[in-house]
Amino acid sequence: MGKKKFETEAVRTQLERTQFLEHSVPLYLTSSFVFEDAEDMRASFAEEKERNIYSRYSNPNSSELIHKICKMEGAEDGFAFASGMAAVFSTFAALLNSGDHIISAKSIFGSTHGLFTQFFPKWDISTSYFDTNDLASIETMVQSNSKVIYAESPTNPGVDVLDLKALGDIAKRNQLIMIIDNCIASPYLQQPIRFGADLVIHSGTKLMDGQGRVLAGITVGKSELMDKIYRFSRISGPALSPFNAWVLSKSLETLGLRVDRHCANALQLATFLEEHPNVNWVKYPFLASHPQYAIAKKQMKAGGCVVAFEVKGGLEAGKKFFDAIQLLSLSANLGDSRSIVTHPASTTHSKLTAAELDAVGITEGMVRISVGLEHLDDIVQDISQALENL
Repeated sequence: MGKKKFETEAVRTQLERTQFLEHSVPLYLTSSFVFEDAEDMRASFAEEKERNIYSRYSNPNSSELIHKICKMEGAEDGFAFASGMAAVFSTFAALLNSGDHIISAKSIFGSTHGLFTQFFPKWDISTSYFDTNDLASIETMVQSNSKVIYAESPTNPGVDVLDLKALGDIAKRNQLIMIIDNCIASPYLQQPIRFGADLVIHSGTKLMDGQGRVLAGITVGKSELMDKIYRFSRISGPALSPFNAWVLSKSLETLGLRVDRHCANALQLATFLEEHPNVNWVKYPFLASHPQYAIAKKQMKAGGCVVAFEVKGGLEAGKKFFDAIQLLSLSANLGDSRSIVTHPASTTHSKLTAAELDAVGITEGMVRISVGLEHLDDIVQDISQALENL
């Protein structure tokens, strides 16, 4: 057969079967692997052959997951991590040296921002931030020590969309490594490598798992960069467990089906919220009113599961809204089968200063909804009754 469709690859990608010819990928719950003899042991550690040695380095379950996601993203190689933030930290730690410079979008996950501002400066790694709506400013920030350009698209929590092709062109002109966090879109909706990304990072905890069960992260991309990340991670030990890799691989079999439903629900909810009198504004990539709607339509298959909006009345109205929620979950996760409502200013981005929150458009009345797989009528009913209580 020729090149298979995304959904078929998600279901049918399997590295190998054991002598038992199992239909579903088995679990390999082992910390280490045995050698046939002394020469096999020597050659394995000398990397003269590809084989599993220790599950911190590789395991059949993590290898199968990596292979599958590489196919989905169009990547050459990858490594699976114990969490999304382990993937972010390890990727940067492996590629950067003391004195290097990062150029990052302002609107990034709170913990990633914490890495850039609290920890990397200790190792003399500096960061400059560009506005997601002003990509032209990036080239004014390029220094002789600039190494990486980093962004999320869509962003969390404001669902801003960056022009990945324009970003890729800037990275190429300035010989920067382009790293994109793609977890809100998932590889089903968007493949940043097509637009010039060198590496793509995911928090597998989100849509990839899709059911709020496990923590996971993965970085995929160019093999020469991934080799550095692998060698750092092999020593430092942030590897994903075989069990969680197995769970994620099974979850990916239904990724397309789930994300289609997430997106359909999210678009209809966003449309409802846009007409509600107690809502100031709504942002969703596939709403025509979204500032980057044309870009989103160009580089995404659909708009994703996250809707951001602002309730009228600020912080106090926001508290009333959250306290009135009955069905949806008050949680800080996203991409779950269960719909989740979050107050970013007091949770996921609470460590940012007031000025930093303002710079990325996070207001006191802002609500982020990760729209789940429940029936749309029930989601809308719960949101509606909570808004009526303001």
